Amino acid sequence: QVQLVESGGGLVQAGGSLRLSCAASGRTFSRNCMGWFRQAPGKEREAVAVMSKSGVNTYNADSVKGRFTISRDGAKNTVYLQMNSLKPEDTAVYYCAARIRSAPDTYYTLPQSYDSWGPGTQVTVSS
Repeated sequence: QVQLVESGGGLVQAGGSLRLSCAASGRTFSRNCMGWFRQAPGKEREAVAVMSKSGVNTYNADSVKGRFTISRDGAKNTVYLQMNSLKPEDTAVYYCAARIRSAPDTYYTLPQSYDSWGPGTQVTVSS
């Protein structure tokens, strides 16, 4: 089992940047596929950025390509989401998720593929 806690959300103006952090306990990231998801009011939860267990392969949603980057620090057991050039449509609750059993270079983009979730952190982008 993995326990996840997100931090770094807040209110930012359009064009600004935020870095979200996801601290994990219980299992190291090297054993998990990790993902960042978001959910806006009235919308389904969607994958924003995902990293395979090996760290070799990553996925970015088309809406965030070139603006968001997922990374991890194994020593700190922390995953990050660097968000640049933020837009009002990026406003949502952002969640960190972990999938325990996965092939090393495979990533997953469906929420139901993940075993553990953090409580979420609110990101609000004002125009």
